[in-house]
Amino acid sequence: MPNTRDIRRRIKSISNTKKITKAMEMVASSKMRRAVNGVLASRPYSDLAWQLILNVAGKASIKHHRLLAKRKEIKSIGIVLITSNRGLCGSFNQQVMKSAVEIIKNEKAQHFDLKVDIVSVGKKGARSMFRQGYKVVAEFEKPDVINSILDVKPMANMIMSDFLHKKYDKVYLIYTDYISALKQIPRVKQILPIEPTPDLFLGTVIEQKEQAVKQFEYKFEPPAKEILGELLPRLLSVQVYQAYLESNASEHSARMLAMRNASDAAGDMINELTLIFNQARQSAITKEIAEIAGGKAALE
Repeated sequence: MPNTRDIRRRIKSISNTKKITKAMEMVASSKMRRAVNGVLASRPYSDLAWQLILNVAGKASIKHHRLLAKRKEIKSIGIVLITSNRGLCGSFNQQVMKSAVEIIKNEKAQHFDLKVDIVSVGKKGARSMFRQGYKVVAEFEKPDVINSILDVKPMANMIMSDFLHKKYDKVYLIYTDYISALKQIPRVKQILPIEPTPDLFLGTVIEQKEQAVKQFEYKFEPPAKEILGELLPRLLSVQVYQAYLESNASEHSARMLAMRNASDAAGDMINELTLIFNQARQSAITKEIAEIAGGKAALE
């Protein structure tokens, strides 16, 4: 039977840990509510903007804008990977990085001697991909709160510039889509070149929307080249901005759930240790009573 002093020390240590995880759960819950409000407010506009991009890409000619140019030979791709800066958020980061590895393997299976560059948003993704042997060419810190689209402009402009200068023939955006507080799924979106390609994991929804709008035609005034030159970079930046928001809401939700599970597990451990402590104390008391009774009997 363990020493009651050691058990009491373990109970106190786990209780302190439970207080920390409970506080982290409350902080994550507060951040999650703000992040979810931002996601829900911007998602309708972002979805319609992406649908507009895909529809225009299906109707407009490549000569209207170089972001529409589909390369005949894929020699290099860029992966924009959005993860967290910190851990303690369950499988949030692992799911995103697993999706990144899968898309890289699929692309390498189709294109010989493919060059892959990782643009990481969040420290966890950069460290993990680097340890796995992938080349991380840029790392951006992901803020806990996204105040405006200006926060993502540097990264979005860098990606578009690299594509236009033919550093990359294809660019993927990989992040976590917020579904609910209990469910978040990784999403792989090809953002460059702009072409009506269904997003992975949400392909059915995209295809249905495309079929519903194929009957429409676009008439450009002023000329298409002038309009698309202003429209496409802005709407692409909106997609990156929305990916940040979705990832933040998913991260805080995952962390809140992980800390709640940790607090519940700590509570269960405390209950078990309390039971063991009571059994040990009862055993010690019984032993002392037996010794007293034995000593009294010996004196008689």
